[in-house]
Amino acid sequence: MTTERRSTGPRRHNPDSLTTGVLWISPWILGFVCFLAVPIGLSVYYSFTDYSLLDPPEFVGWDNFRALMHDALFWRAIRNTAFYAAVTVPGGLVLSLALALLLTPRTRTARFARAAVFLPTLVPPVAIAMGWMWLFNPRQGLINAVLRSLGFDGPDWLGDARWAMWAMVLMTMWGVGGAVVIYLAAIQDVPRSLYEAAELDGASRARRAWHVTLPMISPAILFNVVVGLIGSLQMFALPQIMTRGGPDFATYMYTQHVYANAFIFGRMGYASAAAWIQILIIAGLTVTVLGASRRLVFSRGA
Repeated sequence: MTTERRSTGPRRHNPDSLTTGVLWISPWILGFVCFLAVPIGLSVYYSFTDYSLLDPPEFVGWDNFRALMHDALFWRAIRNTAFYAAVTVPGGLVLSLALALLLTPRTRTARFARAAVFLPTLVPPVAIAMGWMWLFNPRQGLINAVLRSLGFDGPDWLGDARWAMWAMVLMTMWGVGGAVVIYLAAIQDVPRSLYEAAELDGASRARRAWHVTLPMISPAILFNVVVGLIGSLQMFALPQIMTRGGPDFATYMYTQHVYANAFIFGRMGYASAAAWIQILIIAGLTVTVLGASRRLVFSRGA
């Protein structure tokens, strides 16, 4: 019979294994340093400089941040982005939850509807913009054609400052399929025994959804709210392609302001300062949402 000897002393690190491990992760380290750490550090430095991409950066301290506070377009972009987020985040939450609850039954029709709801999330943003530009066309667009058949005169969706932002909101509601899939997965993970107990207590289907389904899928709701909030505050491609921020800056988003100053006007230092303000706003709102969710999100025990 042989007995195993157990070492009672401290373990010694093998230099060869450490070197091997570092070599294995070196591509990630190199990519992180080159494509994330260095650009972040440079953007912090540029935010305190006057940098036009053509001349060497000149340190100006907090001048870029002070100039932002007196920039009318900066505040217009903040108002537009805040309005867009305030409408699309709760609107998308309600719509995606309603669709997920409706598509919960495992029928052939429900499976087809799930695929149809998720399909728009696979379409590239440029293709989405081109398709919706045709739908919003005041003369030949499908939306106004339907309104005319009902006896209404449709507006100039993308050419009227009163309707352009609402057109962006409507287009965003079309792409809630990703959130719906997450909710469907969370709903399927809810224990069946909870529904049976609620049904024995005489709870209706609506009450079961309110008192059982929503609390149990609250982590998925929190995830979609945070992701939707971050995405709405970084909205760029669709308004840039469809309206260029117009008409009359009605759809001018914050990320468009950063892009315009960096790559159109050549004010890289100014744009870097605006980008860092955007990052701080997103981080602050995300932390606020996560902090407020502690009493609302159900955490299942191990």
